Amino acid sequence: MQRLPESEQPRPAHPVGEGDRDEVAIIALAKRDPAAFAPLYQEYLGPVYRYCYRRLGSREAAEDATSLVFERALRALPTFRGTSFRAWLFTIAHNAVTDAYRRRGAHPPLTEVPDIADPAPPPEQLALLADERRLLATALALLPADQRHVIELRLSGIPSVDVAEILDRSPQAVRALQLRATRRLQTLLATSNTTPEVRNA
Repeated sequence: MQRLPESEQPRPAHPVGEGDRDEVAIIALAKRDPAAFAPLYQEYLGPVYRYCYRRLGSREAAEDATSLVFERALRALPTFRGTSFRAWLFTIAHNAVTDAYRRRGAHPPLTEVPDIADPAPPPEQLALLADERRLLATALALLPADQRHVIELRLSGIPSVDVAEILDRSPQAVRALQLRATRRLQTLLATSNTTPEVRNA
């Protein structure tokens, strides 16, 4: 019997926890009544916005993309049949960010520094945090696109199994990409501590 390509292999179902059951019930209700979508919006607004901001680099672009993500999600919710709403939603976010790149015809400005939440640390700690974020953003920009996407999703708090679903890769492929990306980032960041030539690494 001919084996299906890995990308077409069915993914195993994940155990359903108490929180997942609540979410399933909310989704079922929201499919009939869009007003019931509000708890899902509140739950995922922060993570989706942070992901869009990390990818797009500006507050205005992230806000536009986040609005588009939830607009598309609400419109497409009746078709949702997945096992993970989070993975489904972040697939929409991933596509919205890709669309934003195409519209702008530019690469993501990864060197911009995300806002640091209040209460604010002392100025010297802020400076250190900003430097670390700049270094990380610069190093991320040097990764191959598939490795960068995995790291950006993981930095947004998405579990590996959901990253695999979002990027339509096997969990093993995602783990391999994450391992290679982590090793590359470690090398780049170590280099940046001794030389300013990290951009040319």
